[in-house]
Parts: sequence; structure tokens; C-alpha cells
Amino acid sequence: MRLEWLELREFRNHRLTGVDRVADGLTVVVGPNGEGKTNLLEGMFFLYALRSPRSSTNAPLVREGADVAYARGEFSGIEGKALVEVEIPRKGASRVKLNKSPLRRKRELRRQVRSVLFGPFDLPVVIGDPSKRRDLMDDAIVALWPLKEGLSTAYERAHRQRNRLLKEWDGHRGGPSGIEAWDEELVRTGVPVIEARRDAVAHLAADASVEFEALSGYELLVTYAPNVTGASEEAFREQLHARRPDELVRRTSLVGPHRDDLTLAVRDLGARAFGSHGETWAAALCLRLGLAAAVAAETGEPPLLLVDDPFSALDPDRRDRIAQRLADRGGQVVISVADEADVPRASSAVWDVMEGTVAVRG
Repeated sequence: MRLEWLELREFRNHRLTGVDRVADGLTVVVGPNGEGKTNLLEGMFFLYALRSPRSSTNAPLVREGADVAYARGEFSGIEGKALVEVEIPRKGASRVKLNKSPLRRKRELRRQVRSVLFGPFDLPVVIGDPSKRRDLMDDAIVALWPLKEGLSTAYERAHRQRNRLLKEWDGHRGGPSGIEAWDEELVRTGVPVIEARRDAVAHLAADASVEFEALSGYELLVTYAPNVTGASEEAFREQLHARRPDELVRRTSLVGPHRDDLTLAVRDLGARAFGSHGETWAAALCLRLGLAAAVAAETGEPPLLLVDDPFSALDPDRRDRIAQRLADRGGQVVISVADEADVPRASSAVWDVMEGTVAVRG
């Protein structure tokens, strides 16, 4: 998977940024903090994800003083060429074209374009609440199998409706009328989510551990921890029935993949007991590197890998190790660094970023 060229207009602090050619291998984006390095990587990722990992709305993506931002780029891979053009209004939904035609379903884009992004916003995956780890698992599902993108949405719809029924129940004996029908809907939509998360974690866990061991000298254990044990419809129904009294008291659904987690451990320590900030940082980074490796194995080509500020929490030895591993991965890898001294010798290209402008060296 190659990003051939990129154009950003009015995107964050990039009034007009154009890169005519993105090199193979390791590209390093260098510049002081606050000048637009992260925004540049975010713009690249937006062409795949059509969302920001840092904002739930479009408004922060549009440069101050503008009403609309634009992101354009062309990808090439085993599925052929993909020209992606996105108009991002400050208010309302983005308008997306794929090869000059309006995009009808996101999965049409996901089948042709694959990208994995790491940044400081990934730290909560390791030390935050379980919802962040569920998000990682669902990101992995979409990256590996685009046709499964709607699984979590269908389950969350059933989950919300069932919760509404429980909250609005008048308290009469026997439970809310119609709860059994929503039990079945929760089971019908929930089991595919459980199966997909299990498979996604199985695909990325080994590679994440390999990357972590290369940095730290010991393994990172990554294990799916489903709320529903057994991962079958019958097991789901039995656990719903067993927790029904508690659900009626608490007026919320207590069984299902909305309560899943991902167990992370090193040296017999859980994620929140990691010994240092650097260890936590390395674990978060290696989860994304493991996902990138899993996508490459599943699709036959490496995704566009974007790594924002990978060295800031690592000691010099680990910086050198991860820099070399990133350079040796194959495909396109774009990283950002704030200090010229952190530009790896193995880089294929260097881009200087200053005040939202990009200059390609050489």
C-alpha cells in the first residue's frame, strides 16, 4: 500500500500543503512542537479513517477563519489505484469521493486503502478504562476485515435499546415487557462481535509481543478477555438469565461485549502496574505495530504506517532499536520527531514542517 501524493487545504494549521511524492521506506517529519507534524499525519490517516483520533467532530479539523477543509491523496496497492477526496465542513458530515465518485459505504474505501496510526493518544489503551481497549479491538477488526465494520454498530444499537427498556421499566414484577426479544437481539448481534474481536486479537497479539520483546527484552502478553464466556449464543443467553436480577436493580445491561476487555501484561504485571512510562509507551506503540503486521499478513501488503512522536518516552537504546525496526518494515512508514538529532540515519526522506508548511529535503 503506497500513498503516492497528498494535499491538505485549511486542515488544522495547514493552509495549503502539497507533497508530490511520498517515498518508500522511512520518511521522517521533523520540526518543533506545535508546527503541524501531528496534523500532517492526521491528515494522511483521515484519508483512510474519515475520522480524527483526536476529535469527535469536524470543527477542530478546519483551520481558524475557514469554513471547510479538504484532504486529497492517491493510493496504489494490490486493489489498484484509489483517489480519495474529502471535503470537511466545520459543521455537518464530510463529503467523500473515491475515484471521482461519491463514496456510498466506508467499506468500499477500506477495501482499497489500509493505514495504521500510532500517537500519544494511544496511551489510554494501556492504562485507561476498558472502552479504549475495546476501541482498539474494533479498529483492528475494520483494518483486517472491512466487511465486518458494521458489527459493533449493530450491537451498540441493540444495547442502547435494551438499556432504554430497562431504564423506563415501571418496576412491576417480572421485568420489562419485551425484554426477552431484546435479549435475543443482543445475542444475535453480540456473538459476531465477540468472535471478530477474538480473531482480531489472535492476529495481532504475537506480532505485538515480538515488537515489544525487541525493545524491552521480554514479552508483552495480549489476551482477549470477553465478558461472555463460551462465545456461543447459548452461553450468552444463560449469562443474561443469570444476571437478570442484578440488571433489574441497576437498570442497565450487565452482560455482553460492551463489557469486554483486553488483558495486557509484562513480567506477570498487569497494564496499570507497568514499571515505567517508557514501558507503557512501548506497549501502546507495539500494539499498533502488531496490528500493522497483522494487516500486512492478512492482505499481502503492508499498510501505510504513521507513527507520531515515537521516541519521546524511550531511552536512547530503545530509540535506536525502534528506529531500525521501523526502517526495516517494508512499505511506507512516516514518523514525526521534534529534534533533528532524532532523525534516523536509515530514513529514506526527510520533511521539514514549520508553521503548517512542508518542505521536502533534497
